[in-house]
Amino acid sequence: MAANTDLSTLLATMQPRLDPATYVWATVERLPDGVTPVATIHEDEGLTVVCSQDDADAVGLDYTFPCARITLDLHSSLEAVGLTAAFAATLGKAGISANVVAGYHHDHIFVPLDRADDAVEALKWLAASAQ
Repeated sequence: MAANTDLSTLLATMQPRLDPATYVWATVERLPDGVTPVATIHEDEGLTVVCSQDDADAVGLDYTFPCARITLDLHSSLEAVGLTAAFAATLGKAGISANVVAGYHHDHIFVPLDRADDAVEALKWLAASAQ
């Protein structure tokens, strides 16, 4: 399946899917055994790891921002223009913070746990308004 770059199509066809796990963010010098991250980012200060709270608790990681992950079920191109801005603006208007990680196939939005359902509804509204 080819990645899509058309913003109208991306917005109209995106289907937000809420992952049932709780995710957290941690900084480590190296990835601990037993932690399977969904994202890592190498920074000057260390390795940022986004992983399940269960993994972090199991190895005693010091972490922050317990959150929910929403995956946009659509194959957006890494070169698509405006998708992140559109959903960030929608979530921002709803007062929901969003930390975005783009994978090769999907965008993943990490939102506060207590706002996860609100975020999914806001993203569904955005998709419906683009149709």
